[in-house]
Order: sequence, then structure tokens, then C-alpha cells
Amino acid sequence: MSDQDRQRTMLLTGASRGIGHATVKYFSDRNWRGLTCSRQPFSEHCPWPGGAENHVQVDLADPNDTIAAIERIRDKLGDGKLDALVNNAGISPKAEDGGRLNTINTDLRTWGHVFHVNFFAPVVLARGLKDELQAAGGAVVNVTSIAGVQVHPFAGAAYATSKAALAALTREMAFDFGPLGVRVNAIAPGEVETAILSPGTDQIVAKLPLQRLGQPEEVASAIYFLCSDASSYVSGAEIEVNGAQHV
Repeated sequence: MSDQDRQRTMLLTGASRGIGHATVKYFSDRNWRGLTCSRQPFSEHCPWPGGAENHVQVDLADPNDTIAAIERIRDKLGDGKLDALVNNAGISPKAEDGGRLNTINTDLRTWGHVFHVNFFAPVVLARGLKDELQAAGGAVVNVTSIAGVQVHPFAGAAYATSKAALAALTREMAFDFGPLGVRVNAIAPGEVETAILSPGTDQIVAKLPLQRLGQPEEVASAIYFLCSDASSYVSGAEIEVNGAQHV
């Protein structure tokens, strides 16, 4: 089978809901094989073929478990090629009353927990699967956030700073992985209609230039673009997918 005829493979973290769920479905509908990672076992509610066989259960907050998962992922690849790594998993803890955790009231352990999932796991996975990405001439997409560039009323300080760091990491990775033929980009979603929207989001949406929530599929299509040949000369970029919320 020629490389052009080979089915492409994507690895995505945080696949169990929201943007991750929509992204795996979007790629699957375009004949990509989707390897998924999440803390939970594979759910039968995930509507893509071969999902259970292509799922790796891993706690990205645990560095040892993340490192160990690389070998399990490598075993599932088969041909030693990974066309796309999408670092989508992210956590944003709330206070006991559901409020925003800021720089004053966020416990140090919480900072570490958030950064392990949102920032360090993408580094570990990309570096651990470097050879497989290089073999495929693949792409890495890091999912950042509007909260990485402006204070957000709901996103906590640890989440926001981890996403800002992930944007900087994207530039560093694009520089380091470029000579290997691997492109690295990011997308920064804004207010997207998922099951975890915070109360009061409608007040933010009313002030957006597009005056509506984004849909998970719209974010998925941007991720797909950055993983496809259509973006073959795009690297080190962060695409805002937020209805002009950042302007």
C-alpha cells in the first residue's frame, strides 16, 4: 500500500466529551483511524467504529502513567506512523461553591494538577511519539483557549496560565519539530456549546461580534485543517476559533 492510500491515524486526548468527542467523530467520518485517550474507559456512547480497540485509558495528571501510556499507544499504531497528535485534554477546577479559583485562593497542589494535564502531558506525548510523527510527516495540534490571552470570568488562573504556556510551547515545538518534517500548531476556542458551559455564559455570548456560541464541530473542522495537507506550510500558528472574542 502506498503512503497516499494508507489510512491516516490520529491520537487525541480528552476524547470522552465536548470538543474531543466531536473531533474524533469528524476525523472518523473522513476515514481517519482515531486513537483516543481519557481517564475513563471507552464509552459505548462514542459513535465511531473500532473505538474500544483504539482507546487507551490514562490519567494525564499522573506523569508515570502518561509516560507508560506511550508504549501502549505505540503498540496500537502497528505501522509505526502517527499522522496527527491532538492535545485536547484540559481541566479547570472550581472552588467548592462553584466559583473561579484565582491566583490567591488556588492551592499549590491544584496548580500542579492542572499543569500536568494541560501543559506537561502534551510535552511528554509529543516527545515520546516523535519518531512516529516523523515517520508519517505528521502534525501536532495543541488546544489552547481564549483564557490564555485575557482574564476570563469562569476559567481559573491555573487553567488560564497553563493555556498561555501551551501557546508558547506550540511555538517552541514548531521550531524543534520542524526539521523532522512535523508541523505544530494550536487552536484557541472561545465559548463553545458543550455540556460543561458555566452559568452566565449567555452574557458573554451577547457581547461577541458573532453573537452566538461556537459548535464543537466548528472547532473540530479547524483541528482537521491543521492536520490535513491543506495546511502543509502552516506551523507555529495559533488559530482563534472564538467568533472574534479576542478582538
